[in-house]
This record gives sequence, structure tokens and C-alpha cells, in this order.
Amino acid sequence: MNPPQAASPPHPVAAGPGNLLGPLLRGDTDYLLRWMALPVRPWIGSLACIVVGAGLYGAAVGLWRSPLQAVYSAVKLPLILLLTATGNALLNAVLAPLLGLAITLRQSLVCVLAGFAISAVFLGGIAPVLAFETWSLPALGADAGANRHAFYILQTTQVAAIAIAGFAGNARLFQLLSRLAPDRQVARRVLLAWLLGNFLLGTQAGWILRPYFGTPNLPVEFLRTHPLEGNFFESIGTAVRHLLAPE
Repeated sequence: MNPPQAASPPHPVAAGPGNLLGPLLRGDTDYLLRWMALPVRPWIGSLACIVVGAGLYGAAVGLWRSPLQAVYSAVKLPLILLLTATGNALLNAVLAPLLGLAITLRQSLVCVLAGFAISAVFLGGIAPVLAFETWSLPALGADAGANRHAFYILQTTQVAAIAIAGFAGNARLFQLLSRLAPDRQVARRVLLAWLLGNFLLGTQAGWILRPYFGTPNLPVEFLRTHPLEGNFFESIGTAVRHLLAPE
């Protein structure tokens, strides 16, 4: 009779952001819980995913206007995600205990960064599709109507892609929240709070740091001269109305 074999040790947390992608995208909660407990690695892995993935997406979108706009957008898209993640982590550290989840500020920030890392990987994966779209759209020319129509198409596509990526990134971590929370109902409440916070903070940060693919009748620039003028909802509403009922 063979002696009973000892249980295999838990899978070690491998070094490097590249080794994080698989467990992160699969929602491997055992791996992620061990990974979150490490002192430095969660920050490095998440930041690397956000900078590379969102940077590729930003460059693909900005190419419609010019190579310089592509560089600007490649810098600003990761910056938006990081600003939104920081603000939302601070908000969640306050809201989560009220919703039934005892979580520290560090745990909140690591979880939010992990969610944004998934979103950034998604955006980086569809960057070639967005690059093809920008290449397929009419180039900027003398026809103001054609320029405006192409701008609205690119604007609505970008908003839809980022919204899907943001939802997927946070929803993928529901299993992790279920492990941290006392029950799944609490995890759902916290997840909804994350999604709402990301939406409100992300749209505001995105509006202030515009442009990303450049308005046809305005110069290429890193930031608008009056970044607080107007709002995101008015802009996307105008784009949708134009596409549904072109003038």
C-alpha cells in the first residue's frame, strides 16, 4: 500500500508582469490573493499592463489626426486610467466598509488597479482594430461635413470600446470580491459602486484631458486651452444625434 502523498504546495506567484496576465484574465482568485499580499509586485504588474495596453490604444486612436496626436494620446490614455483608479480607490476605501466589505486602502487600490489592468489589456488587444478604423476613415480634407462625420464615428466608437473594457475589467474581478466579501450580495454592491465611480470619475477626467484624436477645425495640442468648457455627455449626445439623423 503506497503511503499517502503530501498535498502539493500552492502555485507560487511568478515574477514579472507578463506572468500576471494569465491569472488576471482568468480571474484566478487563489493566485491573485497571494499576488495582492506581496509588497511591490502588484503595483509593477498593474502599472505595466495599464501603460502598455492603454498607450497602444491611445496611439491607434490619435493616428487619425497626426503622428503627434498619436503620441499625445498614448501618454494621456494611461494617465486617465491611473487618475481614475486612484480616485476610485480612495472612494472605495470609504464606501466598501459601508457596503459590508472590510477592506484597507491598500487592498482597495490594488483591486482597482487590477481591474484597470484587465481593461487596459482589452484596449491594447483591440488597438489594431481601432488603427484599421482610423486608416479606413476619410482623411482630413476641405470637406467640413465629411470631417465632422468621421470625427463623430471615431468618438462614439472610442466611448463604446472604453465602456466595454471598463465593465469587463471590473466584472472579471467579481470572483475576487466574492472571496474578500462575506457573501456575494455584498460583492455585488461593491462591484456596482466600483462601476459607478469609474464611470463618473473616468468621464470627467477624460473630458478634461481631451483631445485624443483631435477636432478637425482645432489645432493639434496636448490639452485644450479651456478644458472645463462643455461636458462629456453633451459631446457624446451631439455625436449620436448626428449619426442617427445626419444633417
